[in-house]
Amino acid sequence: MYAPIFKVCSVDPAVTAVLGAGVDCRLYLFGQAPADVIKPYAVWQTVGGEPENYLANRPDSDRFELQIDVYAQSADQSRDVAKAIRDAIELKAYVTSWNGESVDVPTKTYRYSFDVDWWVSR
Repeated sequence: MYAPIFKVCSVDPAVTAVLGAGVDCRLYLFGQAPADVIKPYAVWQTVGGEPENYLANRPDSDRFELQIDVYAQSADQSRDVAKAIRDAIELKAYVTSWNGESVDVPTKTYRYSFDVDWWVSR
């Protein structure tokens, strides 16, 4: 009942080149990134979605709307990571919005955010 974003990204060569591979991939479920995590890293969360309902049968797929936020030491680095994640999932999901970029001045952390719709067969 969840989009397989970690499964897809943690084995993609471009993503693993910037975020690490396998269980060490720095792509975390929201609220799960360690306090001292190395940058860059990314977090994701489900922000919406619904089952594909039918009148006569049980749904055979679910749509998940995900928000992905990339955090990095520079604007270029955050953009590069976002591009790697986008390219890894784009054949399985749809980017639906670019939510903008920001910088936290005290920590000098750059953020790039975007949303994805992911259809998952049951």
